[in-house]
Amino acid sequence: MQGNAHYMQMAIDLATENVVSGRGGPFGAVIVRAEEIIATAVNRVTENNDPTAHAEVLAIRAACQKLGDFQLEGCAIYTSCEPCPMCLAAIYWSRCEQIFFGGTKTDAADAGFDDSFLYDEVIKPIADRAIPTQQLLGTEAVASFDAWRRLSDRIDY
Repeated sequence: MQGNAHYMQMAIDLATENVVSGRGGPFGAVIVRAEEIIATAVNRVTENNDPTAHAEVLAIRAACQKLGDFQLEGCAIYTSCEPCPMCLAAIYWSRCEQIFFGGTKTDAADAGFDDSFLYDEVIKPIADRAIPTQQLLGTEAVASFDAWRRLSDRIDY
């Protein structure tokens, strides 16, 4: 696995410009396939009032739209910083084949973006998590999975 410094610098430049312009946080992402830039994005959490509007998630959305597919096989993502747990999950779900990052999660924490709480939360038993969580209607909820299993023309993902 060998990354391309040009694409990483592009992600870093996008992140820096996003801060300098006053439009958002210090995060940028570039998605590339076969040396073609498929999508770029920057953090838009505060501008969009959307806590999921991280650069990686927005780049994945744009790339999937451009390619007309919900999977990004053959693609690499370059992010200005090590992805947070949400972004990492989105990257895995998108089937990107490579991840390259600039700054580390420690660098992000030093700047006030500390994801360690989230990393700790996801491995806790449900009853021990900070946000109270309780299962309701578990048996009834299985009906949607049963319907999915019966669907003959479903698109598995």
